[in-house]
Amino acid sequence: MNKFDSIQSKILSLNDLQRSVKVWRLKSSKIVFTNGCFDILHRGHATYLAMAAEYGNKLIVAVNSDASVRRQGKGDDRPVNDETSRALLIASLQVVDAVVVFDEDTPLELIQMLQPDVLVKGGDYDAAETNPSSKKYIVGSDGVRANGGEIVTIPFVDGFSTTSTIAKLKG
Repeated sequence: MNKFDSIQSKILSLNDLQRSVKVWRLKSSKIVFTNGCFDILHRGHATYLAMAAEYGNKLIVAVNSDASVRRQGKGDDRPVNDETSRALLIASLQVVDAVVVFDEDTPLELIQMLQPDVLVKGGDYDAAETNPSSKKYIVGSDGVRANGGEIVTIPFVDGFSTTSTIAKLKG
């Protein structure tokens, strides 16, 4: 398999991802899950994903579909890159083991199906927040905790965000 095919092979359908997770569990792998738009990949994303990967043996990244990104209210010009491109760029990162694109507003169904050992989000969330109405609440955290899993937040890298990158490009 050439390198490009190897990258593409990390982008999985939900059914294929569920099969991979079963195999990983048989091998006692600790499964880490995170999600996001990952619209314009930058240093903050690379740092975040590398740090997330440190919490287990397998890192799954769920990428919002184009429609899901638009519903997030990030702006009329978002996403800048289409879901296929965003998934491919995330899959090209060495620390990422699997990528799945999801169309829902939140990854709750994915988290419930996959039951990761560790659920990771960025520093704008609070791992201790249990009120689903709070903006700091991590979707799916209650189920992960109920299964004995861990919730982790990773601080942002100052000065790096897709919004600030877009602002710089617009001058």
